[in-house]
Amino acid sequence: MGDVDKGSSVVASTATTLDRLKRGQTATVTAVDIHGPQRRRLMDLGVLPGSRIHIDRVSPLGDPTAYLVRGSVIALRREQARGIHITVEQE
Repeated sequence: MGDVDKGSSVVASTATTLDRLKRGQTATVTAVDIHGPQRRRLMDLGVLPGSRIHIDRVSPLGDPTAYLVRGSVIALRREQARGIHITVEQE
């Protein structure tokens, strides 16, 4: 766990994968461990290292999940989200 100084408050961060992100949490993409056409699609949609991302909606059965990234809502299956590495910000 790392600490990031944001002005007067300190924000703790935790490294994990996108499929483990909880509602209400915000994260920053650190790496995309997906290859081929799916990787290109994700990059075109704005899922790039440094992008901030959070859960927008969860389907009734829990898969897929809609995420808000760079002003767009994208739906990803759990298997795809597992290949996206993030750092979760916890205040």
